[in-house]
Amino acid sequence: MADGIEKKPAFREAFRQRRCLVPVDSFYEWKKIDGGKQPYAIGLKGGGLMALAGLWENWRDPSSNERVRSFAIVTTEPNELCAALHNRMPVVLAPEAWPQWLGEEPADEAQLKSLLVPYPSGGMIARPVSKRVGSVKNNDPSLIEPIVLP
Repeated sequence: MADGIEKKPAFREAFRQRRCLVPVDSFYEWKKIDGGKQPYAIGLKGGGLMALAGLWENWRDPSSNERVRSFAIVTTEPNELCAALHNRMPVVLAPEAWPQWLGEEPADEAQLKSLLVPYPSGGMIARPVSKRVGSVKNNDPSLIEPIVLP
């Protein structure tokens, strides 16, 4: 979570030096309903790609001694749209924030932290999608197609 990220040992150095953007057209959240959970695809109104704030790290797998590069998506409190589904959401960065986040423009810790806020609800849309999205065995374009709920 964005709160305190600059102090958490697991993220402190990556926050200072290894920030990245994770391009996506949507992300999923699950709403608790009677009898289970309903997945929703959340994206920008009008479609298109969005950039999630990320942090990357290099580490060595102790079992194989292999070097691994991994990343984490920074989350924050939810906007109104996402709050109906979950208690947090990924940080979606507007294009004008990308240069600061990537270190292409100077930014101190406070300026970087000020970017880690919920994206405005009015610019997003949430669509119910098939529960098939919950299994890694499923990987096809129909997963992001909206469905009609009963």
